Amino acid sequence: MKVKTILVSQPAPKTETSPYFDLSEKQKVKVDFRSFIHVEGVEVKDVRAQKIDLNQHTAIILTSRNAVDNFFRVAEEMRFKVPDSMKYFCQSEAVAYYLQKYVVYRKRKIYVGNRTFPELCKLIKKHKDEKFLLPASDKLKDLIPEELNALGVDWKPATLYRTVVSDLSDLEDVFYDILVFFSPSGIDSLFQNFPDFKQNKTRIAAFGNTTIKAVTDAGLVCNIMAPAAETPSMTMALEKYIKEANKK
Repeated sequence: MKVKTILVSQPAPKTETSPYFDLSEKQKVKVDFRSFIHVEGVEVKDVRAQKIDLNQHTAIILTSRNAVDNFFRVAEEMRFKVPDSMKYFCQSEAVAYYLQKYVVYRKRKIYVGNRTFPELCKLIKKHKDEKFLLPASDKLKDLIPEELNALGVDWKPATLYRTVVSDLSDLEDVFYDILVFFSPSGIDSLFQNFPDFKQNKTRIAAFGNTTIKAVTDAGLVCNIMAPAAETPSMTMALEKYIKEANKK
């Protein structure tokens, strides 16, 4: 079956140079965006209930922009002045760049990993004497505590934000040829919003092994998988599939 419409379960890109816009134009398909999940900050009283004392930590591990935003939000609400001596361990350059929203970059000790958490751990290992705080969501990946525990460092997780299912009720009678997912939470949202969802002729695209597993565990067929050797990005995987489907 030909592909004419795609729904990406993420917010619309803020830049006009997004590869999704190129995909839409080149393949003559309609691409819509909608967050299936969103993030909500945990209230300070709930953070205190976790026995989090920001004064006890000398370094912060930041894995995402949400972690950055919520750490500084909680610090402000707790009236904690983040000391200039605080060290920041950022999982990627994008996270480190975003950190500039809150700190003067050149005056801080900032260490930047190479995208994956195991790569960041190589830097953390060199600073084993620090007391690390990990701002995290309620859906912390198992890999992160496993890696930190293996290093034997002094660290503590702080649940500062939660992943919440978005209301998609307005999409009940809207149908797309392809639904694109990037996390198991997106699949959870699909079935919480539409418990009787049947895949029928809808194609499912999933990015990452955990998302692909969530698709199949839900009894759905995963038609498009990324990353792969030939298609390292989701847009490349979609384009490859659309070219084959639409030439038939």
